[in-house]
Amino acid sequence: MVSDLKKLYLPPKDSHKGQNGRLTIIGGSKLFHGASLWALKVASRIVDMVFYSSIPENNQIAQKLRSAIYDFIWVPREKIDSYIKESDCVLIGPGMVRKEVRGSRFEVRGQNLREINKIKDEGEQSYWLTKYLLNKYPTKKWVVDAGSLQMMEREWLKELKTQPILTPHVKEFFKLFGVERVKKVKRVAKEYHCTILLKGQTDIVCSPDQCKIVEGGNAGMTKGGTGDVLAGLAAAFYCKNEAFLSACAASFINKKAGEELFEKVGYYFNASDLADQIPRTMKNS
Repeated sequence: MVSDLKKLYLPPKDSHKGQNGRLTIIGGSKLFHGASLWALKVASRIVDMVFYSSIPENNQIAQKLRSAIYDFIWVPREKIDSYIKESDCVLIGPGMVRKEVRGSRFEVRGQNLREINKIKDEGEQSYWLTKYLLNKYPTKKWVVDAGSLQMMEREWLKELKTQPILTPHVKEFFKLFGVERVKKVKRVAKEYHCTILLKGQTDIVCSPDQCKIVEGGNAGMTKGGTGDVLAGLAAAFYCKNEAFLSACAASFINKKAGEELFEKVGYYFNASDLADQIPRTMKNS
């Protein structure tokens, strides 16, 4: 796996702002403030520009933190279209709310961003926003995570023209694809033409034509937010690399950073610590 990291895109010495990756992150909710911000934190260390869009409450938090911690451009939800168009990749879902009922409950709403932004039920809004954007931008590089994964319909994936990266844990994988065996990951990746980064004690990464097992990590990484860091890392890589390499590299580096933190502080680290460690891990890998 270490040799594969050498294939990752590195910024040319003569490059200028914007050439080394532009990423849009769409996520967050009233319930989950930190998730999309962890993804933002790690991605901003890798790509040139991160466009961040969330609900008003999260946008206010992000604006307050911006000068101290983050490097990004805040984007109102109603204006994300123009930023998606100029982005290399879009991450959608971290921190977005889910609910049990999907599909048939939501037949008459979500025809445009103005309507979607008026939906008060955040689970329903997650459904419609994900559907609307995937349908409108089928050629864009997508990383689909968390709330979007839990609310979307798997058939939407077949309409995408560019291979998306999905980052489910086991329960999300089973729920989305109706498959009860982890051994079917490659079959599912081929059927829906996607790269799946199945998170667990051992990660399984499969594209339609290849798979890789990524081991490592520790129990310190069971804390909330480490999966959001992983999603942000995968999306940042996907801006300038192909899907399978991006997912594999993100999995490996995320686990390796967790291992290096464990050597320093044992299990006593959090998602912010992990995001801070990743640049050091990348430099030394």
